Amino acid sequence: MSFFQFQSILQLFIVCFTTSHEHTNKFVDKQPNIIFILSDDLGYSDVGFTNGFIETPNLNRLAREGVQLTQNYVQQVCTPTRGALMSGRYPIHTGLQHDVIYPGEPWGLPLDETIIPQILKEYNYSTHAVGKWHLGMHKWAYTPLYRGFDDFFGFYMGGQDYNTHLSGKGLDLRSDYFDKNGKFVDELRWDLDGRYSAELYSEHTVSLINSLTSENDPFFIYLAYQSVHGPHMVPQRYIDQYSSHITNYDQKVFAAMVSSMDEGIGNITKALDESGLADNTIIVFSSDNGGHVNCLKEAGVTSSNYPYRGGKRALYEGGVRSPSFVWARNRLSSSRSDALIHVTDWLPTFWSLASLRGKLIPNNPIKTKPLDGLDQWLAISENIPSNRTEFLINIDPLPIKCGHQVSHAGIRWKEWKLIIGQGGPPSGWYPAPGVEDLVNYCGPHDSYIELYNIIDDPSETRNVSDKFPDIVQMLTDKIKAYNATAVPMGNKKRDPASNPRNFNFTSWMPWMDMADKVPDNVYKLSIETWLSGNQLTEDYATMASVEDICFEFDEYISSIDF
Repeated sequence: MSFFQFQSILQLFIVCFTTSHEHTNKFVDKQPNIIFILSDDLGYSDVGFTNGFIETPNLNRLAREGVQLTQNYVQQVCTPTRGALMSGRYPIHTGLQHDVIYPGEPWGLPLDETIIPQILKEYNYSTHAVGKWHLGMHKWAYTPLYRGFDDFFGFYMGGQDYNTHLSGKGLDLRSDYFDKNGKFVDELRWDLDGRYSAELYSEHTVSLINSLTSENDPFFIYLAYQSVHGPHMVPQRYIDQYSSHITNYDQKVFAAMVSSMDEGIGNITKALDESGLADNTIIVFSSDNGGHVNCLKEAGVTSSNYPYRGGKRALYEGGVRSPSFVWARNRLSSSRSDALIHVTDWLPTFWSLASLRGKLIPNNPIKTKPLDGLDQWLAISENIPSNRTEFLINIDPLPIKCGHQVSHAGIRWKEWKLIIGQGGPPSGWYPAPGVEDLVNYCGPHDSYIELYNIIDDPSETRNVSDKFPDIVQMLTDKIKAYNATAVPMGNKKRDPASNPRNFNFTSWMPWMDMADKVPDNVYKLSIETWLSGNQLTEDYATMASVEDICFEFDEYISSIDF
């Protein structure tokens, strides 16, 4: 064979190989745009692509075109998930292991944690946050722009009215940005009273995308919808979509809320296509925890984590397994991945993508605390087994009134899952409408030690702890080892100084940076205003206890006497 014959055969091989690996090789030398979409309290079966009963055509298409993640895990409630996502570290390592941040509580994700936007900015990404924050707001330093985001449109706390954007009697909807002179501006959005939040956040994200071009530096958008957290409310036109096949009104409203979010995501992907940015954009979709199944209320179940057990606040699969996918038109082929993925994995995965797997050097050295997350891009893109074999579900040393009544812990290792204490409540199975093949059991489980083979028994119906004592002992030892690395809980009791009535306007503000200082302009607050205020001293010795109020967020807000 001559050299030229060999060269021709080699070129033919290269063409064939490149064609068959188009999705994984195209754009590998270009930093991708990244959009992380986080839904709030969305159950595993609340979307169409997991065979749910709710119509989500846009999410279904993205999941079908991308990689559906069948074993993507989050924390059991929102603040711990958001902290784990941003930091790449388990809640026991950031002090977020117990419950959530309630209104007026002076704590948050510690400031010495390096989070996703701070890392991506070192690779020349623009960074944008939209929607729910819920990682601290008692001082400006805990808010998005001081954690690495270039701009923020949304709310600092954990819940509010979808139309008035009030939490209790205080407004919490704002546009934060740096003006042309580099000064921080916090613009309170009184002008958006009456506008539905899901539509606002979708429209804002579309506007962000339209302001960017393919010639710009890459971007990261963190879109954390308020949907479908309570209170359940939605414009009538979405409810009308379910006038026939869902008869229960509460279930209609809930389904309509999901459809509103789905419509917005469709508008976002349309904007990506029209702007020419879609081909180099990665979209990740997830929920922050399992669906809230109203286990402790008289109201009927609206969300469904079926066939998984439990829901929000539970260590069972229904509380921590999220409906998820990754979409990347020119990087991923349509598939389903059973790779074991945890919410802490997204930070190192995005870091790897931004650096082109270490080819690019950051503008400044990046220092993080030891990460619990792993780079999962190869597992996702090549559909190979994950290099993760275990993850800590959580260790919470305190009970909560709306959940577990004793200290509890959970761990997943390979096919095994161990729960010590209580896995719930909620502890039952809550099917979608028309599904009745599992018993709806609501309340704490009697067993103190529960062991499940998640591969053989994903619905956690058979506790086999008595049959495999060696596995129980081994996983208990692992939990003990994790517990030895835990930091104290960061929880603080509500500070009366946070009350919006302490200011001459009814808005929630970072009160510890505003003592004895009221801004002259209600709508815009400059950085000089709060820097000149007196600083309050945090009481780090005050910890949350089981006596604290622990209802759903909207109930908690209404319980505060303004």
